[in-house]
Amino acid sequence: MSDKTRGGQFIVKETKCEDVFTPEDFNEEQLMMRDSVKEFVDKEIWPNKNRFENKDYAFTEESMRKAGDLGFLSVAVPEAYGGMGMGFVNTVLVCDYISGATGSFSTAFGAHTGIGTMPITLYGTEEQKQKYVPKLATGEWFGAYCLTEPGAGSDANSGKTKAVLSEDGTHYKITGQKMWISNAGFCSLFIVFARIEDDKNITGFILENTNDNGISFGEEEHKLGIRASSTRQVFFNETKVPVENMLAGRGEGFKIAMNALNIGRIKLAAACLDAQRRVITGSIHYSNERVQFNTPISQFGAIRSKLAEMATSCYVGESATYRAAKDIEDRIMAREAEGASHQESELKGVEEYAIECSILKVAVSEDVQNCADEGIQIFGGMGFSEDTPMESAWRDARIARIYEGTNEINRMLSVGMLIKKAMKGHVDLLGPASKVQEELMGIPSFDTPDYSELFAEEKEMIGKLKKAFLMVAGGAVQKYGPDLEGHQQLLMAASDILIEIYMAESAILRSEKLAKSKGADQVKEQIAMAQLYLYKAVDIITQKGKESIISFAEGDEQRMMLMGLRRYTKYNNMPNVVGLRETITSKLISENAYSF
Repeated sequence: MSDKTRGGQFIVKETKCEDVFTPEDFNEEQLMMRDSVKEFVDKEIWPNKNRFENKDYAFTEESMRKAGDLGFLSVAVPEAYGGMGMGFVNTVLVCDYISGATGSFSTAFGAHTGIGTMPITLYGTEEQKQKYVPKLATGEWFGAYCLTEPGAGSDANSGKTKAVLSEDGTHYKITGQKMWISNAGFCSLFIVFARIEDDKNITGFILENTNDNGISFGEEEHKLGIRASSTRQVFFNETKVPVENMLAGRGEGFKIAMNALNIGRIKLAAACLDAQRRVITGSIHYSNERVQFNTPISQFGAIRSKLAEMATSCYVGESATYRAAKDIEDRIMAREAEGASHQESELKGVEEYAIECSILKVAVSEDVQNCADEGIQIFGGMGFSEDTPMESAWRDARIARIYEGTNEINRMLSVGMLIKKAMKGHVDLLGPASKVQEELMGIPSFDTPDYSELFAEEKEMIGKLKKAFLMVAGGAVQKYGPDLEGHQQLLMAASDILIEIYMAESAILRSEKLAKSKGADQVKEQIAMAQLYLYKAVDIITQKGKESIISFAEGDEQRMMLMGLRRYTKYNNMPNVVGLRETITSKLISENAYSF
């Protein structure tokens, strides 16, 4: 398998723009898929936003059935089990465009197609898949996923729910309490995690939701957002599940849960994209129509600045999400070509890019919240009213930073997994990190580089930012070794550096690829967005790098590293930030939409 396919390696390698997939590379099938999903959302979901906000759970279920009739629930399901068997990019694409109108439907869709169905297609036996997956693929049945408990949230393996083997050995009896279960109110099937005896790890089970089997429910939860997403506690009291419904093996549940979350993370990032496009377009419409001081407010710099930043975050999120999705798809296909099963290929493909999945989950969930927040601000007092879609977008966005693992957990995971990959020899961090140390001892070059080629300076800057990461993370690993896990604040800062590098690089590569195919003068706004994002990323990396260095290094080492940080975050030619924003906003205002 070619070397370029390893996850996490972006931090030590240079990626060429020809090697990244971008939304401009969608093929005919993908464009048709995107358009049919948009048509469904614009016809069935968007006009009925008030029904979702008024907690019309039955309408959520009805909308899910319609999505099932159109095949949208089956995109990722192999053809052998009644699905469309499409590639990973298509899965992400559908998730993106079906999720933009309301978080209530988005959550129902994500919980069903992701954690409600995936564990069976990826870990189920042939019998289990034949029996359950076709019903889930069509929407005849809906799935829910029971992992979280009152005492087991981020520490998912600490659950108290018990599974006790019956005396005749034919079934397990499950007893315990699960909470925050999406789709609980209308699902036909649960993926339930429980502990057998005193096993170290939990075990997964497929449990049909029948009336007379010791299953009871709490009331629907009253939530800040995603109001028409059915969310209930589920209680099991000696609920019987046949032994043949165990998923994978005994004690394999924690592994199933973690891998299901990896897939969920990149899909959650995708699910935050179209929400941003819709908020941005709504904000542009309003600012073009709203007149104050005899002028549309879209002419005021304060508003223009917001629109430029909102569009930039969205563009960067798209760039990084589809880059990773295609890397995962390529990895899956390469494994299948080598003779691995679809199950194993998909699992290993996503696991390979678990670092990128965590990065995306954090970055895009935070961007969608900022976007909705600025949307409210552009609408002013109207934005605070339920009559405009901004306040529900803001409330719905809030959950994205919590589910599929909180952003704090994901920040620590991204760096922790990278260090583990380095220990296993999958990503060579030590070589490049010691090179950076040598470079710091040497005398810097004072040659004036040639920046005549588009993005020459930006790509050099990305290379320097990677050195900054290696210097900071390498220094922390040297000082604390395996104990670094206990220093969460340092991990969080290193993770912010890692995230900014991946996101900024993805946008630059997408814009460079576009410029090469269409000509730089045709895509000056996309170039401006990549440059604007990089400028802001450099600021964040400077701040987080400094915070880390002054917290774990002292004396000469500290001075040396601070000097290195200055060297690695220094522009030769600063961009004109206001000019970049103006370039971006002019196009948004004239096209009256987010149009990238």
